[in-house]
Amino acid sequence: MPAQAYYGPPPVPVAPTGQPLAGFGARLGAYLIDAIVFVVLSMIVMIPAVIAIVGWIGSQADKFQTDPVTGELVDSPDPGLFVGPIILIYVGIFVVMFGLSYVYYVELFPSRRGVTLGKRALGLTLIRLDDPSAPITRGVAAKRWLMQYVVAMFVPFFSWIDGLWQLWDKPFQQCLHDKVAETVVVKVNR
Repeated sequence: MPAQAYYGPPPVPVAPTGQPLAGFGARLGAYLIDAIVFVVLSMIVMIPAVIAIVGWIGSQADKFQTDPVTGELVDSPDPGLFVGPIILIYVGIFVVMFGLSYVYYVELFPSRRGVTLGKRALGLTLIRLDDPSAPITRGVAAKRWLMQYVVAMFVPFFSWIDGLWQLWDKPFQQCLHDKVAETVVVKVNR
């Protein structure tokens, strides 16, 4: 007897636990919510830093002297003394932002609660492939963060490749950072 054709909707992909996998739209939405939360947290750091930079530049303005008759610049401070502190402030901002990223994506949410705010808002959670009942540890969360954010700083277009990887990955629709950390994102039964 020949096999019968199946004309219904495609089967929903599931995790090893039987939970339905999170779709691309839900994962993208969670990523965008997390990005918004991170930008708001970043502004708490950035606004005072920008105010400090502008204030410091303003304090240096009186060191520029012009000829009152011609308006030409007569004396100015050493450029190294002017630019050096600004570069140091930018490096400091980068270090603080890098640290905030680690705290948000590793320490604060995944390794303590299992999900970030974006995933929680959209009813998603992480599970481990090696032991689905085990919690998401700091090590697992750090692997995801390193791959998703740190590698993306150094490899052009990696964020795009990483995020889109789930569209063709089988059977668990994992992004590259999921593969490295051996995790999958699933829908939570509410």
